[in-house]
Amino acid sequence: MASSIGDFSHIDEEGNARMVNVSGKSRVRRTAMAKGRILLTESTIRAIQENAIAKGNVLATARVAGIMAAKRCSDLIPLCHNIEIEHVEVEFEVRLDEIGIRARAVCTDKTGIEMEALTAVSVAALTVYDMCKAVDKTMRITDICLAEKTKEEIG
Repeated sequence: MASSIGDFSHIDEEGNARMVNVSGKSRVRRTAMAKGRILLTESTIRAIQENAIAKGNVLATARVAGIMAAKRCSDLIPLCHNIEIEHVEVEFEVRLDEIGIRARAVCTDKTGIEMEALTAVSVAALTVYDMCKAVDKTMRITDICLAEKTKEEIG
């Protein structure tokens, strides 16, 4: 069933993009977990594990890049609210031919933190790609998605 424009909170009656007004909402503790993968050759995975990539420690750099990106999310995505982020963590699971990336973000605010978690995963994956592009022309970033979100009333 098709939706009308009025069903989308980020679009006004004329079809123009707008930032949603959250001023009337109460602050709620919110968490979001996003995940994704980057596919690499086995030799690239080995080089990452052995810290043999010329640009430096790939996973440490990607972790910091993901955290920094989450903190800048509202600067990157036009209609994203600037929220007070309380915590962001980025973790990696290194496998034979891929690296799984997971980011968890927490805030207590009027709107969610999904975009921050998704941005953290995306930029962490892009950082791995950038640092390894000289040695692996076959890399592929895939499966970035929101895996979980919660909200809990405070007070």
